[in-house]
Amino acid sequence: MGIVWGVAIVVVLLVLVLLVIGVYNRLVTLRNRYRNAFAQIDVQLKRRYDLIPNLVETAKGYLKHERETLEAVIQARNQAAAAGQKAAAQPGDPGAMRSLAGAEGQLSAALGRLFAVVEAYPDLKANQNMLALQEELTATENKIAFARQAFNDAVTAYNTARETFPSVIFAGTFGFQPADLFEIEVPDQREAPKVSF
Repeated sequence: MGIVWGVAIVVVLLVLVLLVIGVYNRLVTLRNRYRNAFAQIDVQLKRRYDLIPNLVETAKGYLKHERETLEAVIQARNQAAAAGQKAAAQPGDPGAMRSLAGAEGQLSAALGRLFAVVEAYPDLKANQNMLALQEELTATENKIAFARQAFNDAVTAYNTARETFPSVIFAGTFGFQPADLFEIEVPDQREAPKVSF
């Protein structure tokens, strides 16, 4: 009888160990998925940040009296790039994601003001470089939106797995913290800047 109990205890312990290993591996996989999804956002954000100086340089010759607007765009771009680097170092971190969302919202608002000013300059609206940059920026904005959706889906899957039984028992112990979505909170900042000429 003692051997049966001994075998039963070993089997139960083995099942528990395998369960813990399975939970841990699943959480690692899901965390890596959302980190990879953020890397895709990061690629598109960097592309966007690289396009903006070209856009400002193209507009600079035409918008001599709009220096404040151009400087605001560059400043917002630099802040968004810095927030993007911080978020890339810790994707899903609540503080980093809030900072990035806020900086991206400010950049979108600054670009919106720039494009509103550009509307008043027919020669600039017709400039081939400006048209090409507009097309590139629009395509990049669409790619960012798709990448953000993929990231948010991956974060949701991770958070759901982290909060469901039996993972919830082990997640905190193994250091699996909740991840934040990449959302823009202010409703008027949810729209991409209008870039039509």
